[in-house]
Amino acid sequence: MSPNGSDRSSRRPMRRKLPQVLTAGLIVATATACSPTWEDFPRLGMPTPVTEEAPRILSLWQGSWAAALAVGVLVWGLILWSVFFHRRSRTKVEVPPQTRYNMPIEALYTVVPLIIVSVLFYFTARDESKILSLSAKPAHTINVVGYQWSWGFNYIEDVDGNAGTGDAKADKNLKAIPDQYTKDFLGGAEGVYDYGIPGTRNPQNGNPGPTLWLPEGEKVRFVLTSRDVIHSFWVVPFLFKQDVIPGHTNVFEVTPNMEGTFMGKCAELCGVDHSRMLFNVKVVSPERYQQHLKELAEKGQTGFIPSGIEQSDPARNAEKNQL
Repeated sequence: MSPNGSDRSSRRPMRRKLPQVLTAGLIVATATACSPTWEDFPRLGMPTPVTEEAPRILSLWQGSWAAALAVGVLVWGLILWSVFFHRRSRTKVEVPPQTRYNMPIEALYTVVPLIIVSVLFYFTARDESKILSLSAKPAHTINVVGYQWSWGFNYIEDVDGNAGTGDAKADKNLKAIPDQYTKDFLGGAEGVYDYGIPGTRNPQNGNPGPTLWLPEGEKVRFVLTSRDVIHSFWVVPFLFKQDVIPGHTNVFEVTPNMEGTFMGKCAELCGVDHSRMLFNVKVVSPERYQQHLKELAEKGQTGFIPSGIEQSDPARNAEKNQL
């Protein structure tokens, strides 16, 4: 048999298998999600946003995918064009002409990636700056305390409405928080707290971890501190996470806009029981939120739990200069 005949016979099995391969690929692509719907598809794997800030993150995610898809289509198009139009069986040439030192092409594949990276950097920096900006006076401030292997929540609130019953700014348990963040604490904030251990469960749904309560439609400032190692505070439908670092305070704000109970977890490998460092976020009406704070006070959980490792003066000054 001629070499050409041998080539044709060897390609026939591949042609017969091609429909099977495409079918298997389609099954894998459609089975990757537990319950895929067309409504979920535009989010490209992201959960439904539950804060006013989250759609900005979702838009950045979608834009990045659009850019990646455009680059992928171009690259795969060039690859397939080369495969089909320069195959040896078509040209009958053992070694095609080699192109070297083509300056326009070399400039193209150097400049185009730089433009792509620059555009992605611009939108990322713009959105990051907006998301991490702080308001002059948030409606609520919550100190999230990470420790091996659970979470504590200091609600820095004037629960009883009496400005003379507490002063969070001078509380020794909050000394780890720099002055530029404590200056915005409410006057008379005696505060209440809640905390968990790996075995804690949400009493409503049985989900593991303590439950952080938030008011719908009101801006909440999170002050993140750690008692031991680096953790990461991640509420999945916030589409946002931030590190919880010993000796350093991270701060961000969100405005929840959807009631419900949502999953949170530590997103930084922090030790042997890292996988059990879970928590819940329950978004309720502002009235129910205030009622919950009073329930914590009635249980005797007034004041604050220790917020973590106190910052050194150089670290405090460095953060002050960044504001």
